[in-house]
Amino acid sequence: MSSIAPTMQAFFTQRLVTQRQVSPRTIASYRDSLKLLLGFAQQQTGKPPTVLDWADLDAELVAAFLDHLENHRHNSPRTRNLRLTAIRSLFTFAALRHPEHAELIQRVLAIPAKRFDKQLIAFLTAAEIDALLDAPVTGRWEGRRDRAPLLACVFHEM
Repeated sequence: MSSIAPTMQAFFTQRLVTQRQVSPRTIASYRDSLKLLLGFAQQQTGKPPTVLDWADLDAELVAAFLDHLENHRHNSPRTRNLRLTAIRSLFTFAALRHPEHAELIQRVLAIPAKRFDKQLIAFLTAAEIDALLDAPVTGRWEGRRDRAPLLACVFHEM
């Protein structure tokens, strides 16, 4: 058995569930990310995940995996960064358990997130603003209460 397996099991059971108390969706996301990484490592090294060692998961392999996500799986930079977050979390946990791989782990942790342009909503059309302002029922106090901050936003922007 490799040294990755017990560390990965402890990462999920101790770190994520017990210490961090993350949501089941976060656990599933991290599981999927690491499953993809191990599958990619198996393709690249020819070793099944059960015999992979930390030395097999070096920064070059992780960088190639991230490129594979974008170029072959057509993942967005945002998804790539999400996968990188899961990998960094595992490697941060592994740094405490495997100081003999400190240099390798630090090189993986140094892989930067990919920058991307965030598309912003620049404005609402006049029809959209009118629809938003007309949504609260002004015949009741709750409707007037809900409409007041909307009006403040509209007048602030003018």
